[in-house]
Amino acid sequence: MQTYSHDLRQRILRAVDQGKPRAEIIQTFAVSRSTIKRYLKLRRETGDVKPKVIPGRPSKKGAALHAGLLLQLEAHPDATLVEHCQFWETTHGMQVSSATMSRAIRRLN
Repeated sequence: MQTYSHDLRQRILRAVDQGKPRAEIIQTFAVSRSTIKRYLKLRRETGDVKPKVIPGRPSKKGAALHAGLLLQLEAHPDATLVEHCQFWETTHGMQVSSATMSRAIRRLN
């Protein structure tokens, strides 16, 4: 689930600070009443409403792909996803699915 942007969070709280009715804020920004309460509590406790880092393990393949994939893409610009997976396994000894390869390529733009 994606978090709301920092800008949207600030606009919601600005509307609350201006005294707009909660029902109007809910309608305008398409958020729930509990979201508004959560943002108010977060601002009261921390002074800001920046999204928290989503916990989880860092991917083992992600860092390796990020480091070496650009060179492979430059060397084989017209290879398919499956071919890139095969090149990666041959050169790095790490099997990567086409979905993982696709996400890694997308992150590199």
